[in-house]
Amino acid sequence: MDKIIMFIQENGGYARLSELRQQGFQTRNITRLHKKGVLEKLQPGLYKLKESNITSGFVDISKAMPGAVIALVSALVYHELSAFNPAKIHVAIPNNAKPPIVHFPPVEVYYFRKNQYQAGIEEKKIYGQPVKIYNREKAVCDMFRFRNQLGEDLAFEGLKNYLKHPEANLNKLKKYMNICRVTTIMEPYLKVLLA
Repeated sequence: MDKIIMFIQENGGYARLSELRQQGFQTRNITRLHKKGVLEKLQPGLYKLKESNITSGFVDISKAMPGAVIALVSALVYHELSAFNPAKIHVAIPNNAKPPIVHFPPVEVYYFRKNQYQAGIEEKKIYGQPVKIYNREKAVCDMFRFRNQLGEDLAFEGLKNYLKHPEANLNKLKKYMNICRVTTIMEPYLKVLLA
């Protein structure tokens, strides 16, 4: 069973059941490690070492849901535009996609139209692993799109903190306001904050 642990460590702390079987590891040994709490099941067929250095839920989600993009409140928190800590990780997927079952961490899935899903995606390295996340401007604009569900105060906080950020770019922000169709909603807030 130590060989299973070593193999998973060499693969960044994650492994799919199919990869483990290809290496000749027995399913019963993998199940034992899971029951002992050495392995954590993120979704059917995807395992993570519980003692792994990779503690970010963003990495777990990107492994379990390769098409998902960290979005909304989770993206605001990543970009340090909000102090709020959501109970679930917010992700966006295309509106015609079917999300896989994810056991851990808790995730809230939002369905975006193609052009709104594709705009503003950046790839960041978290603990050496690639994670797709929306840029600051897109995260702020998406918050205004979902302000009725997630709270107008959070959207306003994100915008206010964005405008204080040294890399704030009004032209870039306005580009995403158009893409997200929130220009008429956000302009009054901008006027107040920039006055």
